[in-house]
Amino acid sequence: MSNYGKIYGIGVGPGDSDLLTMRAVKLLGKVDVVFAASSTKNDFSHSLSIASEYLHEGCEIVRLGYPMTRDKAKLKEAWEENAKIAAKYLSEGKNAAFLTLGDPLIYSTFGYMLRILRKHYPDIEVEVVPGITSYQAAAAKSCQVLVESGQNLLLTSGVADADEFAHTISKAHNAVILKAYRNFTQLRDVVKELDNVDVKFYTRLGLEGEAIYNDIDTVPDKTHYLSLMLLTASDKD
Repeated sequence: MSNYGKIYGIGVGPGDSDLLTMRAVKLLGKVDVVFAASSTKNDFSHSLSIASEYLHEGCEIVRLGYPMTRDKAKLKEAWEENAKIAAKYLSEGKNAAFLTLGDPLIYSTFGYMLRILRKHYPDIEVEVVPGITSYQAAAAKSCQVLVESGQNLLLTSGVADADEFAHTISKAHNAVILKAYRNFTQLRDVVKELDNVDVKFYTRLGLEGEAIYNDIDTVPDKTHYLSLMLLTASDKD
């Protein structure tokens, strides 16, 4: 039997603390440690600020720094080091939660933690608690059907270059573009060339400064990193 505690990857949703699942709230009220990912440039964690009201008084908070870089060597070093930190707490028999915006398995830092724990610490038990994604919350805000009948729904990232992005979305009936702040002006140019597509842009959903744009031309060139776009087939009826 493993002497390690258990780690929960908990999705805290897009921003509104009311959107955590009951399962997430129950676990946050019981775990010994909470791991909160943040940029190495500061110790602020959006996921922690969302979930903080559900933590019990004795819960220990450990901030894990992740560099905002595309340097693979630096990223790998951070992933390895943070997994080592998590394993240390778990080796003491403590149960822990790793907080993540949205869902833990969609464009999430937890995915890297999970992969390394499986590789180097296979005795650690992991449970994933799904969370409401930003694009589900965005669709709900606008009462926008994401996909129906025989349509497909593409989930992609704004990190891709413009040519790759254009090729990818050309095959989709409807699309979700996360990380839409990255390369936004180029992505906007591509989207404007599409026919029969409704475009909505969302930023800081459920947080102070939330904004929804139905006209992509009115979106500022510099957007917040908590931004996404929904592209849906126009209703011709």
